[in-house]
Amino acid sequence: MSVPTKTSCSSRKDQTAVIALLQNPEFWVGVGFILFTLVLVRFKVPGMIIGALDSRAQKIQSQLDEATHLRDEAQALLAQIKTQREETERTAAMMLETAKTEALRLQAEAKVKLDEQIERRALLAERKIATAEAQAAAEVKSAAADLAADTAERILAARLVAAAGDPLIDAAISDLGSKLQ
Repeated sequence: MSVPTKTSCSSRKDQTAVIALLQNPEFWVGVGFILFTLVLVRFKVPGMIIGALDSRAQKIQSQLDEATHLRDEAQALLAQIKTQREETERTAAMMLETAKTEALRLQAEAKVKLDEQIERRALLAERKIATAEAQAAAEVKSAAADLAADTAERILAARLVAAAGDPLIDAAISDLGSKLQ
């Protein structure tokens, strides 16, 4: 038998280690990973991935820039709308105050006109009353005169019938004819 030498022993250990290594699944996973990585590097896949990611990052950045721009526009528009609303509220308040003032003025004018109209109607009513009173007084005087004339006529007629001829009346009647000519 031969005595193993130190080199042969070492080579056997190396061979056993190599065989054990070749039978180890983790070794083959590592080899596969290295080959896969080399293939990816050879075909420049990391550059494409980085390019795709950069492209996506640029798209996202442009969308963010656009969103920022839109937000700034919206804030400017909101500020403008707030300013317009405040101006509109001030205008409405001024219009309301003007309307109140105008309503008070119209109310005062209406009151003055109403007072004047009441005064004119009162004067007209007083005039109508005075006219009616004067007319009633005239009618009363006329009725009194008619009554007095009727009474005088009756009295005279009664005297004439009783006196059949009063010499004074006959003389007055005859004088009346000469006085009228």
